Amino acid sequence: MLGLAKRIKARILQASTSEVYGDPIIHPQTEEYWGNVNPIGPRACYDEGKRCAETLFFDYHRQDHLSIRVARIFNTYGPRMHPNDGRVVSNFIVQALKGDPITIYGNGQQTRAFCFVEDLVDGLIRLMAAPDDVTGPVNLGNPGEFTMLELAEKVIAISGSKSELTFKPLPADDPKQRQPNIDQAKKLLGWQPTIALDDGLKRTISYFDNMLKEA
Repeated sequence: MLGLAKRIKARILQASTSEVYGDPIIHPQTEEYWGNVNPIGPRACYDEGKRCAETLFFDYHRQDHLSIRVARIFNTYGPRMHPNDGRVVSNFIVQALKGDPITIYGNGQQTRAFCFVEDLVDGLIRLMAAPDDVTGPVNLGNPGEFTMLELAEKVIAISGSKSELTFKPLPADDPKQRQPNIDQAKKLLGWQPTIALDDGLKRTISYFDNMLKEA
């Protein structure tokens, strides 16, 4: 894709990820932070793959003056997620709506920041339309930070579920905390998320509820 973008002189977006920060020592994470990633761990295929992609994008930019944009996307959720995609929001919602136990890994105190899909899309559009000197990487995510227990409690309350919580061991190298610093997105793109977690969850739960009833 980079070669094609070079040939036709197109601007190209790398949808990178907050996973490049690994299990971060710096909190919240800024774009200047190089991360704390285990390069041979069970999560490394994804983490290091995204880091390598960022490297290639910037090599093409430096050597061939390719117009690039690199967005580091934090946890995103919303309607039209696949029910079996393995993401924590969809997992919790489907389990809650079915009345199944909600699976918490570890003690549930690890944190994530959840951005509603409409906010993310707005950020990506702004990034692609930004001046040529805005290459990124730019964090795109909602800086609101919640524990997995807090997320599960919100899903149960909003869905009216009777689900109970079940606890399983925390996977290896699972980040203990994750929260974006979005100062660069505010400064360069005039962007910040506008949809609160409770409001986004209501819309997402409604979508999954209708989908499961039609299945």
